[in-house]
Amino acid sequence: QIMTDYDSDVYSEWEDEDAVEAFCVSCREKVEMENPTPVWTSQGRPGTRGICPICGSTVYRMGMTAAHEQLKRPEAIQVVDQKGIKRNSHAARIKVEAATYIVAAATEADFAEKLADDLNLVGISTWVDNGEKTDDVNWAGGVHPALDQCKKMVVVLSDFALRTPSVEAAWQHFRAQRKPVIVAMIEDIAPPDELRRSPRFAMYNDYKRAFRQLVQELSG
Repeated sequence: QIMTDYDSDVYSEWEDEDAVEAFCVSCREKVEMENPTPVWTSQGRPGTRGICPICGSTVYRMGMTAAHEQLKRPEAIQVVDQKGIKRNSHAARIKVEAATYIVAAATEADFAEKLADDLNLVGISTWVDNGEKTDDVNWAGGVHPALDQCKKMVVVLSDFALRTPSVEAAWQHFRAQRKPVIVAMIEDIAPPDELRRSPRFAMYNDYKRAFRQLVQELSG
């Protein structure tokens, strides 16, 4: 098929609309990013993430594009509620440091929610990943914001959780970030080799006692 001058002009305009420029920190210059992907910040603000064609590093630019118009804007993610607490105060820092990501398989969703509610009651902010909801959002940081905001993780360990890829992916991410991973065991099973040295508590035996010990660990 022969392209007319009109077709060529329209195609050029389409190419220009798709092109996204961003400043590359490594190259210290503005570049036209490769593989531009519409993403969202933890506050639900639009941006575009791509690859620098010169050095191959990740580049990012804030702002709405035509690609965002086809996507649903996610709700803002804020694990720690600091209402009534002075910003940057000692109390605020303690609350931030105790923020806990709870990851569980879908079969343990009810337990994960109960554990989160109990931790919230004693002042520990939580985020629950119970495997029941799929996260199809392209986040600006590459992972769910709660994984970055939370300083500690509790893995609800069961036989099914051991065979759930999303559970392993979550605690592997935390380990890679050198953040504490704590095991809440709801079955008498051996943890994975990588978690054998992690603090673990037998919630299936004496929940109240194990919970108190867990709170001490998370508050330390």
